[in-house]
Amino acid sequence: MTRFLLKRLGSAFFVLFALSVLVYALFYLLPGDPAQLACGERCTPAQVDQVRERIGLNESALTQYGQFLQGLVAGREYSAGTGTVHCDAPCLGLSYQSDQQVTELILERLPATASLALGALVIWLLVGVGTGLLSALRRGGLTERALTVLTLAATGMPVFILGLLLLMVVCAQLRWLPFPTYVPLTEDPEQWAWNMLLPWLTLGLFESAKYARLTRSSTLETLAEDHIRTFRAYGVGERAIVGRHALRGAVPPVIALSALDLGTMFGGAVLTESLFGIPGLGKTLIDGVKVIDLPVVVGVVLVIGAAVVLANVVADLIHAATDRRVVLS
Repeated sequence: MTRFLLKRLGSAFFVLFALSVLVYALFYLLPGDPAQLACGERCTPAQVDQVRERIGLNESALTQYGQFLQGLVAGREYSAGTGTVHCDAPCLGLSYQSDQQVTELILERLPATASLALGALVIWLLVGVGTGLLSALRRGGLTERALTVLTLAATGMPVFILGLLLLMVVCAQLRWLPFPTYVPLTEDPEQWAWNMLLPWLTLGLFESAKYARLTRSSTLETLAEDHIRTFRAYGVGERAIVGRHALRGAVPPVIALSALDLGTMFGGAVLTESLFGIPGLGKTLIDGVKVIDLPVVVGVVLVIGAAVVLANVVADLIHAATDRRVVLS
């Protein structure tokens, strides 16, 4: 397992390095002048040159990327008028709009995205695994057909439409909840939970359809294996077969996919965050794109990419630990 972990971490490091090269080249080295974008359309050429020198764009492309990597590892200095501003490692740059360190901005927005992703994870596992298991055990019956129709409907419904339906039904018509307004967990845990309930349901129900289908197919595949037939031949009860043996074979792919989706949620919940006004990484990315704040865009993209890469490593480890059929190589 140690060798397997080291190989996966080595691969992850290589992917992150390649991602940093690609993202930096995409936003800073392609046609276009980042200094002009940072300064604004009304800046004079002299003002653009000052901005270019301040943010370090007057060096060669290789030197710029080296300074970018230096900032990630050891921090770097930015000129600010007559003095300098130190950006602590891991430094992702300074925002063009606010001169705030991008790392600080991301750390401020990260808790909102993490709470959204973790809450949705609980819902999609409970609803998805439960629905998929029930559908597999009631195969061929009315229950299985009804659950299949609901699952297919949920799969084809965009998350934005699902969120709007929940807002109209729960908040506007039934008035069970007020329209959500994000409240930080540290300020009021109870209000935080109530205001996050609809975003959790929106994202969790949308993702649960995928897990219901995966759980159903994995359970049916496990129930058709030879050792399950042997248990039945020896008179082992169906509940014991499902609880002790069928789930053991069906759960590993679900757990592995959950780890992967959890990492993806750090950037994939843009529509949900925008719809409910959650100040997370997805909304920060959209806001940065609107005002062409390149350091913010690059920083958020790299953090999201790192979350996805690390989630892949965790998913591989979980799959290897829970499924003996996986070869550790």
